[in-house]
Amino acid sequence: MAVRIRLSRGGSKKRPFYKVVAADQRAPRDGRFIEKLGTFNPLLPKDHAERFVINEERVKYWLGNGAQPTERMQKMLSALGLCSAPVIREQPKKSAPKAEKAAAAAEAAAQAAAEPASEEAQA
Repeated sequence: MAVRIRLSRGGSKKRPFYKVVAADQRAPRDGRFIEKLGTFNPLLPKDHAERFVINEERVKYWLGNGAQPTERMQKMLSALGLCSAPVIREQPKKSAPKAEKAAAAAEAAAQAAAEPASEEAQA
């Protein structure tokens, strides 16, 4: 059984509240879990003490037993020093702007900057 440390959503519509849980990876996101490890309330300010509350001893126990945190939980746990930060993946090359479009945009910007200067010189 592969165990994940992940967020389980609760709260009403447009008002999220999450439980940090250790769950079997095959279980539904908001379904059955093995143990509740803490809570996360994204609506509170980032510096609020109750925004992210976690039982560190139990998280260390589950990590020691081979539980894998999801990418979001890994990012949150790394801020507390409980695990390493997730690897940041490179953006796909397909979504990068094309060289021709970038050159055309730079050329258009240069022309736009040059036109007002030439109009002022004629006046």
